Amino acid sequence: MRYNGQLLDGVLVFVEVVKRGSFTAAAESSGHSNSYISKSINKLESRIGVRLLHRTTRSLSLTDEGQLYFQQCQQIIQDAEQVQHLLGGQQQEPSGTLKISCPVSFGLSRLRPLLVAYATRYPKVRLDLDLDDRHVDIVAEGIDVSIRAAGQLEDSSLVSRRILRAAGVTLASPAYLQAHGCPASPEELVHHQTISYRYLKQPELWTYEHHDGREIAVRLKSRIITNSPEMELSLCLAGQGITQLPTFNLADELETGQLVELFREYRRPRIDIFLVYPSRRHMPSKVRSFIDFVAQHVDASQCDKKGAAPG
Repeated sequence: MRYNGQLLDGVLVFVEVVKRGSFTAAAESSGHSNSYISKSINKLESRIGVRLLHRTTRSLSLTDEGQLYFQQCQQIIQDAEQVQHLLGGQQQEPSGTLKISCPVSFGLSRLRPLLVAYATRYPKVRLDLDLDDRHVDIVAEGIDVSIRAAGQLEDSSLVSRRILRAAGVTLASPAYLQAHGCPASPEELVHHQTISYRYLKQPELWTYEHHDGREIAVRLKSRIITNSPEMELSLCLAGQGITQLPTFNLADELETGQLVELFREYRRPRIDIFLVYPSRRHMPSKVRSFIDFVAQHVDASQCDKKGAAPG
């Protein structure tokens, strides 16, 4: 690679501008003038040939190219700081902001106690937790670690680590079954009230696999569609319809008879919980410590008792 003495010119200034949210704030934190900050950004954009920032007199935002460049520049700076600490003989204690994305129900039921324990153990880490059931773009949104539930992850460019194994179950309340009858097979679901989860690719297409390998796909017109597993569970308990849920969304509703599992002669679909992150290379200590901590306390080698497929 040909030597380029200007390769990193303006990188620190650019990252500081984005982190601080304005040229003025970046100038104050870095000890430079506003004009110096502005000239540095202009030179950087001119050198790499793309516009990094949308800027007006009142607002500042990243372009798509700027978002990608910012993520890479942040990693370069973190790598340089880590090497400096190592060469200086300093212990690399996890610190800084750790941005985590997690589904709402899993965050409240399973992650919450782990976050308390992690925050106590690593007091220098600032947790930025986004509880949302939507599918996030962890690179574009600057997420350090995302927790995802899936039968199989699709994005092969990301690194994943399974932390929990569960399964999907079809559920109804005794009150619903008494009022509407119990479907003898998945095909009979079309004659029943169903509750579907909006964030699935095809919320109203429910599939089942018989133990002999036969697969059945049932296309429904659900009475209720929601983006909340908690709402699905509540409505199902209230006798408002039949729903499908992962076992990690349940407490003891099956054991106590509040809900009945349907179609037990079919295989329960596998739904695993993964930690997903952009890369294993040059991983900041805050990210590595969180991944190791969660994996240690949520044992993926043991199937959820409610998640093991019958038969």
